[in-house]
Order: sequence, then structure tokens, then C-alpha cells
Amino acid sequence: MHSHFLYIFVVFSYFIHYNKRKRTGKTNLKRIRPGVREALPGVKVKERKSMEVLYKSTRGNGETVTASQAILKGLSDDGGLFVPVSIPKLPVSLGELKEMTYQEIAYTVMKEFLTDFTEEELKSCIAKAYDSKFDTEEIAPLAKVEDAYYLELFHGATIAFKDMALSILPHLMITSARKNQVKNDIVILTATSGDTGKAALAGFADVPGTKIIVFYPKGGVSHVQELQMVTQKGENTSVVAIHGNFDNAQSGVKAIFEDKELAAELDAKGYQFSSANSINIGRLVPQVVYYVYAYAKLLENEEIQAGEEINVTVPTGNFGNILAAYYAKQMGVPIAKLICASNDNKVLFDFFQTGVYDRNREFILTSSPSMDILISSNLERLIYTIAGQDAQKDAELMTQLKEKGVYEITAEMKEGLKDFVGGFATEEEVKETIHDTYQKTGYVMDTHTAVAAHVCAQYRKDTQDEKKCLVASTASPYKFVRNVMTAIDPKYDEMEDFALIDELEKVSGFPIPNAIKEIRDAEVRHTTECDADQMKETVKNILGV
Repeated sequence: MHSHFLYIFVVFSYFIHYNKRKRTGKTNLKRIRPGVREALPGVKVKERKSMEVLYKSTRGNGETVTASQAILKGLSDDGGLFVPVSIPKLPVSLGELKEMTYQEIAYTVMKEFLTDFTEEELKSCIAKAYDSKFDTEEIAPLAKVEDAYYLELFHGATIAFKDMALSILPHLMITSARKNQVKNDIVILTATSGDTGKAALAGFADVPGTKIIVFYPKGGVSHVQELQMVTQKGENTSVVAIHGNFDNAQSGVKAIFEDKELAAELDAKGYQFSSANSINIGRLVPQVVYYVYAYAKLLENEEIQAGEEINVTVPTGNFGNILAAYYAKQMGVPIAKLICASNDNKVLFDFFQTGVYDRNREFILTSSPSMDILISSNLERLIYTIAGQDAQKDAELMTQLKEKGVYEITAEMKEGLKDFVGGFATEEEVKETIHDTYQKTGYVMDTHTAVAAHVCAQYRKDTQDEKKCLVASTASPYKFVRNVMTAIDPKYDEMEDFALIDELEKVSGFPIPNAIKEIRDAEVRHTTECDADQMKETVKNILGV
């Protein structure tokens, strides 16, 4: 009897919550029903002994490290990225997955990759990460809007998809440090195009044994993104605006990682570097989880049949989020095409079209700044894979990229890209997608999601591919409120940002997230700026080295 009333209460709560978001008579928005069973500590996921998965560098000589060692280092000493020696298969059937909560699926997937973590360690990390800091019980809700399914990855503490991995990375990192008897403080060094920075700051703020330094391009992020970073609390947090673009920040961070002399200086002072960027395998593995989860929920709600292939569209900058979907496919999730959606900085679109990666082009500031990237770091992991795990070939191509800004893959390697399709959306097409979707359905999406939505629709139109499509919705519309509201109606351009936030709440039915409420009157705590070539000196000053 008690469970019967609990079920009625939960269903009624969801009805009230989501009915608030629905604009009567104007939308066919359907919320994909989550399971009502909570992830309780006593619930056991069916166990199977995982095969040990080790990691090696994309540019290395074949030497391997454990998952915890790869997480601690972030980037290999040779400048390469850590990749699993092989991608593990899902240990349970898709039918079993559909009965699980997000936390249980997270454990089921991540234990296959992080094989040197004990069950207790990994479950503890997951429980601490995916808790009440998310504003929806199911962590990553699915919304059906017209003929696409939007995987909402923005319900965490900083209202962007980076929360999905950066909520757990600090716990994975501290656990890894204990496992490897690390005595130094870990200095998290990160470049951000807008979202990683705040999510990493929030995750690592006041975590014992860590410091975090975030570099972002001055003028290259949204007003809300900047406020979220510069108001960040925490005695161990530092935020620096560089005079340059994201690629300058990312290249500067990589150069610092590769500086052996600096590493020795830091070690003498009791510090060592690690990364919270998606170059860290501890960022990438948790991202695989939500693609497995999304397929399981589509199956549970009978939106698809068991084994039915779906397409996945991901707005892409640094290539980590779509690479996670590729790993999910390798694990056994029935994904057909991985549709890589770019904005006007369409270096990835051109690569998938031609096999030539060329960053020698104009850097364009767009309304989707997290994708304003010309050097997609995580693409290296895919390049290594399609080169047949040939580290020498990978290193050769990456050297060409660094020295000449361009490389071309072989015809044989290009054959390895058949799972991927590239597309792009112009600024005008982004506005039209936000406007038209709102007018037809009442659903409000941010600019990055709109890039993916346009590319998804264009792909369907061009190919007549009728497979169901999952769209990664990577940020809350509140994070890019001016661009979103002026796309809905140009009249909103006259209003200031925080007035627009109130208006967006009325228009969308999405309650204003805590992440936005917190920055309205918050004190600006970080004002440091530097030129792109001064990043190393700035880090040394911050650490007192």
C-alpha cells in the first residue's frame, strides 16, 4: 500500500512540475518518463568481473598506465592523450539497463573503464556527484519535441553539460591521488571556452589537496558565463582572463603541461599539474554514461524497439562530447550515425567532408561560444583510432598541426570516419531554429542546442534518413539569455540581461536556476588578466613558485 501511494505521489509531482513548463495549445512536448525507483545504497547492480582496462598515450611507445594514473596525469608526458587500450563492451543487456536509475547505469558503464577503482570507491564517487545538486531527479531528462528527442544535460549546478562529468571528476581525482600515494597538492589547470571553467571551479572549490586555475578568453564568453566564473568562491580558486581566443588559452595550457622545467619547480614546492579539460580521461568516461542512459530510457518508454538504431547529433567544439557518444557505440549502444554539428567555425565540418584538418582560417565569435574552437583537442583520440592505433602516425599529424596548422589523413583513415557526418549552422540559422521551435512548440533551447537541432533537421532532409534522432542539449537557455530572447523576438534587445532572465522564465516555463540567482548580486572576486604569452608566469605568480 505504501509503495502504491509513493508511485501516485511521484507521478503527480512530475505532472505538476512539467505542466508548468508546457504552453497550453502550442506544444507537443513530451517528457520521457523516468523510472520512479530511486538509487538506494542497497540496490545491487548485477556484477560481472570486469576485464582490466589500461590506458596508453596517443603519441607514446605503447607503455600503459592504470585509469587512476591517467586521471591524475591528465595529459601524457609526451603530449599525447590517454586512450583505453580497448573499448569494453556493456556488461549487461540493453533490456537490463532500462530498469536502472542514472546512478546505476553510471556504475555499470564506468566500472568497465575504471577497473582499478574498487566497487566501494566508484559507488561513493557516483553518489557524491549525482545528488541534489541536479534540479531534476533523473539527472538527464529527455524531452520529445516534434520528431526529435532532446537529452537535457544542463540540470546541474552550473547549467551546462560539463556538470555531468565535472561533478564526479574531483571525487575520481582525490580517490586516484589516495590510490597512488600522491603527496603533492594537485593543481588543476584548465582552459575554457565558457562552460568547462565554471563547472570545474564549482567541482574543485575548497576540495582539500587541490588548487584550480582557469583561463578564459576575455570577450569570448557570454556575460552570464563570465559572471559565473569571476564570482566563484573558494580559497583554492583562481580565474584569469587572457587577451586572445580559446585556442590561445588551450595552446598555452598544453605548453605549460609539456614544460618539464616548470614541472620540476612545482614538484619542489609540493605541486603537480592535472587537467579538468576533456583531454582528461576522467572527464570523458562519465560522458559515455548519458548516451547509454538515453538509449535505455527511450527503450523503457517504448519510443524505440530493442536493438533499433538511432542517430545522435552533438553540438561540437573540442570533440569530447561526440567522442563519448562514439565510445558508447563501441560499447554496444545501437547508434547509427554520429552527426557532428558545428557553428560558423566549421573546421570539423570541413574535415569530415575532405579529410583535411585546417585551422588556418578566421576565428569567428558566435552566439555559441563554447564551440568557437579551431583546434579540437579530442579529435586526436579519433585520429589515433582510425590510424590503427599508430602512435607514430598520430604524432606526425599533430606535429604538422602545430607547425603548419594543417594535416591530411590517408584514404584508408578516412574510411574509418564512416560513422560520422558533419554539418553546420550559420548564425541566422541558429536564430531561425530557436524562433521557429518556440513558435511551433513552446520549447526554448539555447544557441548550442539550436546548432545541433538545425544540423539534425538538415541531415534528415538531405538524406531522407528516418531513424529517430537524439540531440544533445548542452546548455540552459538562461546561460545565453540575450541571444535566445532576441531570436524569439527582436524587441527583447532593448532589455538588460537580468530583466531578460525574468522574461525568459515567463516565456519558457523553466524556473530560473539557482546558478543564475546566485550571480545576480554576487561579488566579483577574480580580476586577473594577462596576455596569451604570459600564462606560465601568471601560473607561477598564483602558486608562489
